[in-house]
Amino acid sequence: MNDKQTYLPKSSMDFLEELKINNNRDWFNANKTRFLEQQAFIEKLADRLLADLQKHDLIETPSGKKSLYRIYRDTRFSKEKIPFKTHWSGRFVRATKQLRGGYYFHLEPGNSYIAGGFFSPNPADMKRIRQDVSFDSTPIRKILESNTFVETFGELQGEQLTTKPKGFDVNDDAIDLLRFKQFLLVRNFTDQQVLNTDFAHEAGQTFINMRPFFDYMSMVLTADGDGLED
Repeated sequence: MNDKQTYLPKSSMDFLEELKINNNRDWFNANKTRFLEQQAFIEKLADRLLADLQKHDLIETPSGKKSLYRIYRDTRFSKEKIPFKTHWSGRFVRATKQLRGGYYFHLEPGNSYIAGGFFSPNPADMKRIRQDVSFDSTPIRKILESNTFVETFGELQGEQLTTKPKGFDVNDDAIDLLRFKQFLLVRNFTDQQVLNTDFAHEAGQTFINMRPFFDYMSMVLTADGDGLED
């Protein structure tokens, strides 16, 4: 492997395809060397993504290797007992409590995507977000309706309530946004795009395009009712 190589070879996705068919410990142990070889490519890619993120954001994840999720599944509380994940994935954590949101990548044959946002906001954060959106939804709508956002992510994703959240009016002009329980930005990639030599650049640009949304949420979640930082 070229130490400067930051794109994935087809072998990285081929390994996952084989693992999906042979998802058992005997096969994995017999192919452990192959796994480590392919994981090294993922680490290089993650290092590149981290370096690009650090050019415009403050990230506390120390290295690409540290960003990666383990391929071993926790089957203790799962009905599905297959021992290994069939995708490569990792996340980068923004530093300090003032910077909200997180970056995630998921690489899997036929199901690759770059994502970010707020998967499980705590009740206090959710209340603050909804209060701000209800008071004036113009700032967040401007972000969600911008050409860059629509072209990159399409629309805001995440679980939603089927009715209104407690304490809010069902006739609120922002009820469509108030129903969100998660706030996720997702961009899907084809296998061909993932294996292209410019994938790291495209992934990095996708992270950059999340920033207006993250900056809005960071402002909302680190300011008190007077607009001052906590």
